[in-house]
This record gives sequence, C-alpha cells and structure tokens, in this order.
Amino acid sequence: MPELAIPSVGAIEPEDPAFRRILSVRLYPHRSMTRRNFHILLMLFSMASLVMTVPFVIMGAWPVAGFMGLDVALFYFAFRANYRAARAYEDVRVTPLELLLAKVSPKGIRSEWRFNPSWVRLHKEDHEEFGVLKLALVSRGQSVEIGHFLGPDEKARFADGLSQALAEARRGPRFS
Repeated sequence: MPELAIPSVGAIEPEDPAFRRILSVRLYPHRSMTRRNFHILLMLFSMASLVMTVPFVIMGAWPVAGFMGLDVALFYFAFRANYRAARAYEDVRVTPLELLLAKVSPKGIRSEWRFNPSWVRLHKEDHEEFGVLKLALVSRGQSVEIGHFLGPDEKARFADGLSQALAEARRGPRFS
C-alpha cells in the first residue's frame, strides 16, 4: 500500500496568499560619517590638539597637555558611543494576516509586537513647520512608537508606504 503524504499541521505553504509579504522594511538610524572618515577626523583632531599643546608644554604649562589629551579621549568615546547606538534597528513586516514590529537595541535585545492589520492604526503627529514628529502603531489601547530615529522626511515617506501596505492588508489575501 503506498504511503500518503500528509502535510504537518501548521505548515505554511510558500505560495499561500495569506502569508505573502506586502511590506518588509528594516529601519536603521542615519549616520553621516563612515568609520574610515571618523578615523581620519580623529587623527586630524589629535594632530591639531598636539600642535596646540606643544607651545604650552615648552612654556612650562605642562598640565595643558593632560587636558588636551582628555579632550581627544572624550571625542573618541563620544563617537564610539554614537556608533554603538547605530547598531539598533527596527524590522517591519506586513502580511494580510499580521503586522510584525521587531525592535533590536544596540545590545542586541529584541522586542516584538504583533498586530492584526485590520485593527491597527498608524498615528502620525505632524507639525506644520517641522514635518512628521512621531509615528506610532495603535491597536486596542496599546501604542508603540516606530522609527523614532528617522528624520521628518523619512518618517513621512515611511508612513505613506506603511499606510498603503496596511490598506492592502485590510483588503485581505487574494486567492487566484
């Protein structure tokens, strides 16, 4: 007797329209300077600090060298903290059945929120002078801010794309 292939319970068919991704986005904080450029800037800052320190040391005001070295160290650690914060990101995935928001902290700690796209609302705070100040997903009394590290223009573009994806998700899966 031939064996019957029985799909396992809960198996997701790759072609299943209910699980088709309408929107899948990863949001990163913007950093205008690459690591290579930072190293060049740090080297220039250190050399300028050294050039300004030498006359003071020659005049006998050697404690100035310590303070100038402290400036360079603080400069380095401030940028290092900035680059560490840049490791954070947010993933947004919209399917006809689910909106998934995953926030990953700079330390790698992941937090997830799952919403039904039919019940979630995108709340947008606009300021006429500054643009979009805040985006939040709101559903059943729960509110989660999204893309807080984006600029006003980026938030506006993202809000438009997410609104379109939510509208398509609310129409439900399209079976052929």
